[in-house]
Amino acid sequence: MIVKVFNVGDIVELKKQHPCGSKLWKILRTGADFRIECQGCKHSLMIPRPKFEKSVKKILGDTAK
Repeated sequence: MIVKVFNVGDIVELKKQHPCGSKLWKILRTGADFRIECQGCKHSLMIPRPKFEKSVKKILGDTAK
């Protein structure tokens, strides 16, 4: 099993797109729940860790780099 490490500030691509059309989300908070922010419209939401981990397609990296 591959363990994915998620860090605050990472940009991830989710399997389904947001209604605004963007699939890219920035991680704002990690823990039992994740707070993520849409990179298209800046909408943020809280999502439980298991649901978030299932919906991640790929990790694109940190915005600070």
